[in-house]
Amino acid sequence: MINEAVGIEEFLQGILSGCRVIDVRTPAEFASGHIPGAVNLPLFSNEERAVVGTTYKQVGRNKAILDGLKFVGPHLHELAKEGMALAETGAAQKKPLLVHCWRGGMRSSSMAWLLNMMEVQTRTLRRGYKGFRNHVLQTFTLPFHFIVLGGKTGSAKTQVLKALQNHGQQVVDLEGLAHHRGSAFGAIGQKSTVTQEQFENELAVQLRAFDAEKPIWIEDESRHVGRSVIPLGVWEKMRSANVLYLDIPQQVRAQYLLSQYGFQDEVDFLGQAFVDIRKRLGDVNYHEAMAALGDQDLAKAGKIALDYYDRAYEYGLGKRDPATICRINIDSIDMESMAKILLRHAGVDPKE
Repeated sequence: MINEAVGIEEFLQGILSGCRVIDVRTPAEFASGHIPGAVNLPLFSNEERAVVGTTYKQVGRNKAILDGLKFVGPHLHELAKEGMALAETGAAQKKPLLVHCWRGGMRSSSMAWLLNMMEVQTRTLRRGYKGFRNHVLQTFTLPFHFIVLGGKTGSAKTQVLKALQNHGQQVVDLEGLAHHRGSAFGAIGQKSTVTQEQFENELAVQLRAFDAEKPIWIEDESRHVGRSVIPLGVWEKMRSANVLYLDIPQQVRAQYLLSQYGFQDEVDFLGQAFVDIRKRLGDVNYHEAMAALGDQDLAKAGKIALDYYDRAYEYGLGKRDPATICRINIDSIDMESMAKILLRHAGVDPKE
């Protein structure tokens, strides 16, 4: 059984068809960023990889290979066993395993050789993860057609995007990809943040899977979503796109926010969020907010936060071309009805 080296397009198409991906780089390399859905079966530990790399530079290729074999040898049984198990799971059955390393060199070829010996068909990625990263960065230069969903904090934009997705729309949830809801309070209830590299990887793969002839719905964000930064090419397209702005009264949004954030066991987290924006709030508002939290008056604290974020959002909106902004007055938060209103404004018939 012979391994076949393929380009990035064919490799990603294999993922869409149900093939499993094995990333044989070190745990540290994988943690920094990886192809979405990949499983890490490292040939070397972080320390072993450093030793092999140093030997290659200081002594030469052959000695580095011998050192590598010494490290990998004791693990061949487990690597083959885990690879075979992945090849036999679910939709991956009877499909080749997709294997890659950093440059598409010895590590991926060695893993493919081992799996081929066990009669597991493989495909390796030419230029490896480095080539995938080039593909990711090129993605952000493509001419995507965005429709930006606007609205002040508490407008339930993320939930409305999910409702639009249920109507067959192409949707990017930037906050979901970043594991953050965008404001100083956005990490409450979220998983740990992702690396910038992984945020870009997830975004690029999602964008590439869309139909380029159809619009893509995306939430209006500042360029920073938590610790993640929206790639410049995507950001520029968002800023020039048409905005459908959900204009919802503050009281309605406050009630919705309390349902999302207003849990008693999150008071300490809320307090830290106010600390983070203290300079921007001003000392008077900051101390009032902290006092309200101390009194368990989450409604008052929330109003102080909303007053600040409402002003910030209007400032950002004011930097857009007014001709691109369509304000839609909404007096209650109901995701399904809001989605249908948006679809009508976008000229799309809502699917029942």
